[in-house]
Amino acid sequence: MAIHPTAIIDPTARIATTAEIGPYCIIGAEVEIGERTRLMAHVYAEGPTRIGEDNLFYPYSTIGVASQDLKYRGERAETLIGHRNRIREFVTIHRGTEGGGRLTYIGDDNLIMAYSHIAHDVRIGNHCVLANGTTCGGHVTIGDWAVIGAFTGLHQFCRVGRHAIIGGYSVITQDVMPFSNTTTPREAKSYGANKVGLERRGFPPETIDALQKALRLLTRAQLNTSQAIERIRAEVPACAEIDELIAFIESSERGVIK
Repeated sequence: MAIHPTAIIDPTARIATTAEIGPYCIIGAEVEIGERTRLMAHVYAEGPTRIGEDNLFYPYSTIGVASQDLKYRGERAETLIGHRNRIREFVTIHRGTEGGGRLTYIGDDNLIMAYSHIAHDVRIGNHCVLANGTTCGGHVTIGDWAVIGAFTGLHQFCRVGRHAIIGGYSVITQDVMPFSNTTTPREAKSYGANKVGLERRGFPPETIDALQKALRLLTRAQLNTSQAIERIRAEVPACAEIDELIAFIESSERGVIK
């Protein structure tokens, strides 16, 4: 395997033979690194951490270190990262805590841009983009294909639904509805469906139209959430995405951004 002579590797770390560990990387105990994953330089990883295949970690990223949660008392907790992720410069990924299932999880095919922070017990799905400086508080959940704009802050326990897009510099203190286009000039507001993103991902026009109508009822019809859901069920053609949107709203504990 390609390990630079300046790298420091704990003897209990398990590194695939096709992985590449660049200059001045530090790999701690109980770190597993999969096939063809590359750590470019100055990457720091603590275990227990499992990293899958074909990931690329840029310089000065930090993986699996202890939580900043003041309740954390050193209990055993893990970091799990899937396949084909790109983790850019100075990204920080903290391991889980007892209060959040002891696991921080990142799925497959994500782009985590420079200076982003993934706090304890965060769960990120697949095909997500977190632009520069995105800050995820503890226990945040981000669904597949979500796009988070630069320097956005997500409050602890907030959820971002699948295929949502959040504009840059947003302050997210409630759940972001799936398929929505949400931003906060000063106060978080949703502006309807994430039409361009859904078109790019091959959603049929009738599904996008249904989501647009449903989200307009939620955000522009001057209805409370229960009234809007009643109207959606009565007026919007049923499909799996509409069911997902309604289920997401009804399961929200913090409320959703409208």
